Amino acid sequence: MAIPSIQTYSMPRVDELPESRVPWRPDPRRAVLLIHDMQDYFLGYYDAKAPPVVELLANTRLLRERCAASGIPVVYTKQPAEQTRAQRGLLLDLWGPGLTQHPHKEAIVSDLAPGSADTVLTKWRYSAFQRTELLDLLRRWGRDQLIVCGIYAHIGCLMTACEAFMNDIQPFFVTDATADFSRAQHEMAIAYVAQRCGVALPTSAVVAALAPRDDAGAAPREAAPLGRAQGRAAWLDRLRGDVAEILDQPASALSDREHVLDLGLDSIRLMTLVERWRAAGLDVTFVELGELETLAQWWELLSTRLPRESRHAHRQGGEALSQEAAG
Repeated sequence: MAIPSIQTYSMPRVDELPESRVPWRPDPRRAVLLIHDMQDYFLGYYDAKAPPVVELLANTRLLRERCAASGIPVVYTKQPAEQTRAQRGLLLDLWGPGLTQHPHKEAIVSDLAPGSADTVLTKWRYSAFQRTELLDLLRRWGRDQLIVCGIYAHIGCLMTACEAFMNDIQPFFVTDATADFSRAQHEMAIAYVAQRCGVALPTSAVVAALAPRDDAGAAPREAAPLGRAQGRAAWLDRLRGDVAEILDQPASALSDREHVLDLGLDSIRLMTLVERWRAAGLDVTFVELGELETLAQWWELLSTRLPRESRHAHRQGGEALSQEAAG
């Protein structure tokens, strides 16, 4: 009857995602971001320091920040701690009293606390459209796309995506900014959306599509693939430059042997770096980098993920880093 204990599982990778049947892409002029049920109660069934929650929180935060920068409305759903038997209805039979037994866990997780410009809707059923003003808000704002992230993927997130489709709202299901009871159920939800009602995309693709546009309406140019755009420029310089930029400090102040946490790289900054490097052509994950301790170890891993035509040209950069770390 209650929510089951949720075991750790890895987020689906980009190369594991099914192809969506429709070619829709998020448009910052048409989209609304929905952060679905990210409350302390529901997240409490996960290990907060392990996947998929680490990626879920970091990716959702990244989406929220991009939407704020692009002027895209952000809507949260939040189930109430106080519900009468009539209000809870059939959910009582299937899930028991739920959140009503844990009113102190009603709040949205602090890492994603809504801002003053965000909208928070009280949610009563699986779909975020049921007994809420979500559809009215979308129409009032002149928006016909809904980007869905949150939990749980195969329940509320999936039902919301389906109902969006049935109201002629294009749903975008963010594959690594949703989480579920299990990897199998997560994959089922992704496959259903991709084949039956919307588009399944990773955070990196959504963030790239929602980039702020210039006065002429054009999105900023994306970074060229690493190695190709930089020619023979040292990989060490690029690595240090990206890390220094995100930490807002000179590259010369970074130590290749110091623990990355001591440098100030928290999970949000790490996810930003991962998305940047993935967009530039490197197949690396948040978990892989999170398990390493120093920038020298990062380089050792990243040097194995270079585009094939770039590896030979940049071998000297890796040797230089190894020598520096050893010295």
